[in-house]
Amino acid sequence: MTAADPERGRWTDRLLAEGDDPDPRFTLANERTFLAWIRTALAVIAAGIGLALSRDLLAGPVRDALAVGCAATGALIAVLAFRRWLRTERALRRAETLPPPALAPVMSYGLAAAAVVLLVALLAT
Repeated sequence: MTAADPERGRWTDRLLAEGDDPDPRFTLANERTFLAWIRTALAVIAAGIGLALSRDLLAGPVRDALAVGCAATGALIAVLAFRRWLRTERALRRAETLPPPALAPVMSYGLAAAAVVLLVALLAT
């Protein structure tokens, strides 16, 4: 196995072996979008840490569940961000239609559910 073998090499070699190089502006825009999702993932994880440290704000089980949920959602966003970047880059290289965003429903429904739970918990205290 060699590093340039697209069948068995690194993921970057497999990616670059497909299609043609797209306009660098599109690749850079894809990278900026990936970094924006990573910043969002870090913010959601930080919210989970903040909730975990807020001893006087919420009852223990609710606080812990929200903190774990935020941390897990942040991790999921980070994983899906890379997957989205890779799928988009592959589509750009193949001159195909870009894939739909899988992160949008995760963020929308996840944050809405967390906000409802937080609101109910705050009103109950």
